[in-house]
Amino acid sequence: MCLVAQSQVFADGEELFLKMMGISVSAKQVQRVSECYGEHIEADHIRYIETGDSPPSIADKKKDTVYVMVDGSMLFTREEGWKEIKVGRVFSGKDCVKVQEKRNEIVQSQYVCHLGEHREFLKKFECYVEDYKQKVCIADGAIWIWNWAEDTYPQMIQILDYYHAVEKLSNYAKEQIPGTEQRKKWMDKQEKLLLNNEAATVLKTIQKQKGHTLSAEKQRNALVSYYENNLKRMQYKTFREAGYMIGSGPIESAHRNVVQQRLKLSGQQWSIQGAQQIVNLRAFKKSNRWEEVVEIIKMAA
Repeated sequence: MCLVAQSQVFADGEELFLKMMGISVSAKQVQRVSECYGEHIEADHIRYIETGDSPPSIADKKKDTVYVMVDGSMLFTREEGWKEIKVGRVFSGKDCVKVQEKRNEIVQSQYVCHLGEHREFLKKFECYVEDYKQKVCIADGAIWIWNWAEDTYPQMIQILDYYHAVEKLSNYAKEQIPGTEQRKKWMDKQEKLLLNNEAATVLKTIQKQKGHTLSAEKQRNALVSYYENNLKRMQYKTFREAGYMIGSGPIESAHRNVVQQRLKLSGQQWSIQGAQQIVNLRAFKKSNRWEEVVEIIKMAA
Protein backbone atom coordinates (compact mmCIF):
# COMPACT_ATOMS: atom_id res chain seq x y z
CA MET A 1 0.00 0.00 0.00
CA CYS A 2 2.85 2.40 0.79
CA LEU A 3 4.58 1.64 -2.49
CA VAL A 4 1.37 2.26 -4.45
CA ALA A 5 0.44 5.40 -2.47
CA GLN A 6 3.75 7.17 -3.08
CA SER A 7 3.20 6.70 -6.81
CA GLN A 8 -0.58 6.77 -7.41
CA VAL A 9 -3.57 8.67 -6.08
CA PHE A 10 -5.31 6.70 -3.34
CA ALA A 11 -8.39 5.87 -5.45
CA ASP A 12 -6.20 4.40 -8.19
CA GLY A 13 -4.52 2.30 -5.52
CA GLU A 14 -7.89 0.83 -4.58
CA GLU A 15 -8.51 -0.08 -8.24
CA LEU A 16 -5.04 -1.57 -8.72
CA PHE A 17 -5.38 -3.87 -5.71
CA LEU A 18 -8.77 -5.10 -6.86
CA LYS A 19 -7.98 -5.63 -10.56
CA MET A 20 -4.42 -6.95 -10.25
CA MET A 21 -4.61 -8.89 -7.00
CA GLY A 22 -8.30 -9.45 -6.36
CA ILE A 23 -7.96 -7.75 -2.96
CA SER A 24 -10.55 -5.30 -1.71
CA VAL A 25 -8.70 -2.37 -0.15
CA SER A 26 -10.43 0.99 0.09
CA ALA A 27 -8.77 4.22 -0.99
CA LYS A 28 -9.15 5.44 2.58
CA GLN A 29 -7.28 2.43 3.90
CA VAL A 30 -4.47 2.98 1.41
CA GLN A 31 -4.30 6.58 2.63
CA ARG A 32 -4.32 5.70 6.33
CA VAL A 33 -1.62 3.04 6.06
CA SER A 34 0.70 5.07 3.83
CA GLU A 35 0.36 8.19 5.96
CA CYS A 36 1.11 6.12 9.08
CA TYR A 37 4.44 4.90 7.70
CA GLY A 38 5.24 8.27 6.18
CA GLU A 39 5.02 9.55 9.76
CA HIS A 40 7.52 6.86 10.82
CA ILE A 41 9.98 8.36 8.33
CA GLU A 42 9.36 11.79 9.85
CA ALA A 43 10.28 10.28 13.22
CA ASP A 44 13.51 9.00 11.68
CA HIS A 45 14.36 12.54 10.58
CA ILE A 46 13.82 13.76 14.14
CA ARG A 47 16.03 10.94 15.42
CA TYR A 48 18.83 12.00 13.07
CA ILE A 49 18.57 15.56 14.39
CA GLU A 50 18.42 14.64 18.07
CA THR A 51 21.07 11.90 18.14
CA GLY A 52 23.46 13.15 15.46
CA ASP A 53 23.02 9.92 13.50
CA SER A 54 23.50 10.09 9.75
CA PRO A 55 21.52 8.51 6.91
CA PRO A 56 23.32 6.01 4.67
CA SER A 57 26.30 7.49 2.83
CA ILE A 58 26.23 7.86 -0.97
CA ALA A 59 29.92 8.73 -1.45
CA ASP A 60 33.33 8.72 0.17
CA LYS A 61 32.93 11.38 2.83
CA LYS A 62 36.54 12.56 2.63
CA LYS A 63 37.40 12.24 -1.06
CA ASP A 64 34.33 12.63 -3.28
CA THR A 65 32.82 15.92 -4.41
CA VAL A 66 29.21 16.06 -3.33
CA TYR A 67 26.66 18.47 -4.78
CA VAL A 68 24.19 20.09 -2.40
CA MET A 69 21.12 21.63 -4.04
CA VAL A 70 18.07 23.23 -2.47
CA ASP A 71 14.98 24.90 -3.89
CA GLY A 72 11.33 25.53 -3.10
CA SER A 73 8.04 25.31 -4.98
CA MET A 74 4.42 25.84 -4.04
CA LEU A 75 1.90 23.19 -2.99
CA PHE A 76 -1.79 23.80 -2.29
CA THR A 77 -2.91 22.87 1.23
CA ARG A 78 -6.35 22.83 2.81
CA GLU A 79 -5.26 24.72 5.91
CA GLU A 80 -3.12 27.51 4.49
CA GLY A 81 -3.69 27.58 0.73
CA TRP A 82 -0.45 27.76 -1.28
CA LYS A 83 2.51 26.82 0.91
CA GLU A 84 6.14 26.32 -0.02
CA ILE A 85 7.59 22.83 -0.04
CA LYS A 86 11.36 22.75 0.07
CA VAL A 87 13.39 19.99 -1.55
CA GLY A 88 17.04 19.18 -0.94
CA ARG A 89 19.09 16.90 -3.18
CA VAL A 90 22.52 15.47 -2.41
CA PHE A 91 24.52 13.49 -4.95
CA SER A 92 28.11 12.67 -5.80
CA GLY A 93 29.77 14.01 -8.91
CA LYS A 94 30.87 10.48 -9.80
CA ASP A 95 27.21 9.44 -9.98
CA CYS A 96 26.52 11.84 -12.84
CA VAL A 97 27.13 9.62 -15.87
CA LYS A 98 26.77 10.13 -19.62
CA VAL A 99 23.91 8.07 -21.05
CA GLN A 100 23.74 9.74 -24.48
CA GLU A 101 25.93 12.12 -26.46
CA LYS A 102 24.34 15.22 -24.95
CA ARG A 103 22.59 13.75 -21.93
CA ASN A 104 23.84 12.92 -18.46
CA GLU A 105 21.94 11.11 -15.74
CA ILE A 106 22.42 11.14 -11.98
CA VAL A 107 22.12 7.51 -10.96
CA GLN A 108 21.97 7.98 -7.18
CA SER A 109 20.70 10.86 -5.04
CA GLN A 110 19.29 11.45 -1.60
CA TYR A 111 16.23 13.67 -1.26
CA VAL A 112 14.79 15.53 1.71
CA CYS A 113 11.43 17.32 1.51
CA HIS A 114 9.76 19.62 4.01
CA LEU A 115 6.45 21.45 3.77
CA GLY A 116 7.09 24.50 5.90
CA GLU A 117 9.61 27.15 6.81
CA HIS A 118 13.26 26.87 5.88
CA ARG A 119 14.75 26.54 9.38
CA GLU A 120 12.92 23.26 10.01
CA PHE A 121 13.87 22.01 6.56
CA LEU A 122 17.54 22.82 7.13
CA LYS A 123 17.60 20.87 10.39
CA LYS A 124 16.58 17.78 8.42
CA PHE A 125 18.80 18.49 5.45
CA GLU A 126 22.00 19.12 7.37
CA CYS A 127 22.00 15.51 8.58
CA TYR A 128 22.45 14.48 4.94
CA VAL A 129 25.16 17.05 4.21
CA GLU A 130 27.22 17.42 7.38
CA ASP A 131 29.80 14.64 7.05
CA TYR A 132 30.97 15.28 3.48
CA LYS A 133 34.20 17.26 3.28
CA GLN A 134 34.05 18.45 -0.34
CA LYS A 135 30.69 20.15 -0.86
CA VAL A 136 29.46 22.26 -3.77
CA CYS A 137 26.23 24.25 -3.45
CA ILE A 138 24.50 25.37 -6.66
CA ALA A 139 21.39 27.53 -6.28
CA ASP A 140 19.35 30.20 -8.03
CA GLY A 141 20.12 33.09 -5.71
CA ALA A 142 17.61 32.75 -2.84
CA ILE A 143 19.10 34.70 0.08
CA TRP A 144 18.19 32.13 2.74
CA ILE A 145 20.15 29.43 0.89
CA TRP A 146 23.33 31.52 0.65
CA ASN A 147 23.01 32.68 4.26
CA TRP A 148 22.76 29.05 5.35
CA ALA A 149 25.71 28.00 3.20
CA GLU A 150 27.96 30.78 4.49
CA ASP A 151 26.97 30.44 8.14
CA THR A 152 26.97 26.65 8.37
CA TYR A 153 29.56 25.51 5.81
CA PRO A 154 31.88 28.46 5.06
CA GLN A 155 34.27 26.19 3.13
CA MET A 156 31.55 24.94 0.80
CA ILE A 157 31.95 26.10 -2.80
CA GLN A 158 29.02 28.31 -3.83
CA ILE A 159 27.91 28.59 -7.46
CA LEU A 160 25.09 30.76 -8.77
CA ASP A 161 23.13 28.77 -11.33
CA TYR A 162 24.45 29.96 -14.68
CA TYR A 163 21.12 29.58 -16.46
CA HIS A 164 19.31 31.80 -13.93
CA ALA A 165 22.05 34.40 -14.37
CA VAL A 166 21.52 34.31 -18.16
CA GLU A 167 17.72 34.29 -17.82
CA LYS A 168 17.72 37.50 -15.78
CA LEU A 169 20.10 39.09 -18.28
CA SER A 170 17.79 38.04 -21.12
CA ASN A 171 14.74 39.51 -19.36
CA TYR A 172 16.49 42.87 -19.21
CA ALA A 173 17.66 42.64 -22.84
CA LYS A 174 14.09 41.99 -24.04
CA GLU A 175 12.97 45.28 -22.50
CA GLN A 176 16.06 47.30 -23.37
CA ILE A 177 17.00 46.20 -26.91
CA PRO A 178 14.08 46.18 -29.39
CA GLY A 179 15.76 44.57 -32.41
CA THR A 180 15.88 40.77 -32.34
CA GLU A 181 19.21 40.48 -34.18
CA GLN A 182 20.83 43.27 -32.18
CA ARG A 183 19.59 41.74 -28.95
CA LYS A 184 20.93 38.30 -29.89
CA LYS A 185 24.39 39.71 -30.70
CA TRP A 186 24.47 41.56 -27.38
CA MET A 187 23.37 38.48 -25.42
CA ASP A 188 25.94 36.27 -27.16
CA LYS A 189 28.69 38.68 -26.18
CA GLN A 190 27.57 38.88 -22.54
CA GLU A 191 27.23 35.10 -22.23
CA LYS A 192 30.78 34.62 -23.50
CA LEU A 193 31.98 37.12 -20.91
CA LEU A 194 30.11 35.31 -18.14
CA LEU A 195 31.70 31.99 -19.12
CA ASN A 196 35.13 33.65 -19.11
CA ASN A 197 35.02 34.82 -15.46
CA GLU A 198 34.06 38.33 -16.56
CA ALA A 199 30.75 38.75 -14.76
CA ALA A 200 32.13 41.99 -13.28
CA THR A 201 32.56 43.36 -16.82
CA VAL A 202 28.96 42.48 -17.67
CA LEU A 203 27.83 44.17 -14.47
CA LYS A 204 29.74 47.37 -15.25
CA THR A 205 28.19 47.51 -18.72
CA ILE A 206 24.69 47.28 -17.27
CA GLN A 207 25.41 49.78 -14.48
CA LYS A 208 26.41 52.40 -17.07
CA GLN A 209 23.18 51.98 -19.02
CA LYS A 210 19.84 53.63 -18.37
CA GLY A 211 16.61 51.82 -19.09
CA HIS A 212 14.87 53.10 -22.21
CA THR A 213 11.48 52.46 -20.56
CA LEU A 214 10.23 52.22 -16.99
CA SER A 215 9.99 48.46 -17.40
CA ALA A 216 13.55 48.25 -18.74
CA GLU A 217 14.83 50.37 -15.86
CA LYS A 218 13.06 48.12 -13.37
CA GLN A 219 14.63 45.03 -14.96
CA ARG A 220 18.03 46.75 -15.00
CA ASN A 221 17.87 47.58 -11.29
CA ALA A 222 16.87 44.04 -10.41
CA LEU A 223 19.66 42.61 -12.57
CA VAL A 224 22.31 44.91 -11.09
CA SER A 225 21.29 43.92 -7.56
CA TYR A 226 21.27 40.22 -8.47
CA TYR A 227 24.75 40.33 -10.00
CA GLU A 228 26.22 42.52 -7.26
CA ASN A 229 25.06 40.07 -4.61
CA ASN A 230 26.44 37.04 -6.45
CA LEU A 231 29.64 38.05 -8.25
CA LYS A 232 31.84 35.73 -6.21
CA ARG A 233 29.53 32.85 -7.19
CA MET A 234 29.77 33.61 -10.92
CA GLN A 235 33.35 32.53 -11.67
CA TYR A 236 32.10 30.04 -14.24
CA LYS A 237 35.36 29.46 -16.09
CA THR A 238 37.12 28.60 -12.83
CA PHE A 239 34.30 26.29 -11.77
CA ARG A 240 34.18 24.47 -15.11
CA GLU A 241 37.95 24.04 -15.21
CA ALA A 242 37.71 22.44 -11.76
CA GLY A 243 35.18 19.99 -13.19
CA TYR A 244 32.12 21.37 -11.39
CA MET A 245 28.60 21.69 -12.72
CA ILE A 246 27.35 25.26 -13.07
CA GLY A 247 23.62 24.61 -13.42
CA SER A 248 20.92 23.75 -10.89
CA GLY A 249 18.88 21.60 -13.27
CA PRO A 250 19.08 18.56 -10.94
CA ILE A 251 17.11 20.28 -8.18
CA GLU A 252 14.51 21.58 -10.62
CA SER A 253 14.02 18.06 -11.95
CA ALA A 254 13.79 16.85 -8.33
CA HIS A 255 10.75 19.06 -7.80
CA ARG A 256 9.10 17.59 -10.87
CA ASN A 257 9.99 13.95 -10.17
CA VAL A 258 9.67 13.81 -6.40
CA VAL A 259 6.93 16.33 -5.64
CA GLN A 260 4.90 17.43 -8.64
CA GLN A 261 4.29 14.06 -10.32
CA ARG A 262 2.51 12.85 -7.18
CA LEU A 263 1.40 15.81 -5.10
CA LYS A 264 0.46 18.41 -7.73
CA LEU A 265 -2.06 16.52 -9.83
CA SER A 266 -5.23 18.22 -11.01
CA GLY A 267 -7.67 19.07 -8.22
CA GLN A 268 -5.52 17.83 -5.33
CA GLN A 269 -5.80 19.57 -1.98
CA TRP A 270 -3.60 18.17 0.76
CA SER A 271 -3.55 18.53 4.48
CA ILE A 272 -0.13 19.75 5.55
CA GLN A 273 0.49 16.61 7.58
CA GLY A 274 -0.76 14.25 4.87
CA ALA A 275 1.36 15.88 2.17
CA GLN A 276 4.45 15.62 4.37
CA GLN A 277 3.85 11.95 5.09
CA ILE A 278 3.37 10.98 1.44
CA VAL A 279 6.32 13.05 0.20
CA ASN A 280 8.46 11.32 2.87
CA LEU A 281 7.62 7.97 1.31
CA ARG A 282 8.24 9.29 -2.18
CA ALA A 283 11.60 10.80 -1.20
CA PHE A 284 12.74 7.46 0.23
CA LYS A 285 11.61 5.66 -2.93
CA LYS A 286 13.44 8.10 -5.20
CA SER A 287 16.51 7.85 -2.95
CA ASN A 288 16.65 4.06 -3.45
CA ARG A 289 15.92 3.57 0.26
CA TRP A 290 12.73 1.54 -0.05
CA GLU A 291 14.19 -1.41 1.85
CA GLU A 292 14.37 0.89 4.87
CA VAL A 293 10.62 1.48 4.57
CA VAL A 294 10.12 -2.30 4.44
CA GLU A 295 12.16 -2.66 7.64
CA ILE A 296 10.14 0.07 9.34
CA ILE A 297 6.95 -1.82 8.48
CA LYS A 298 8.38 -5.11 9.75
CA MET A 299 9.46 -3.52 13.03
CA ALA A 300 6.03 -1.94 13.52
CA ALA A 301 4.12 -5.16 12.68
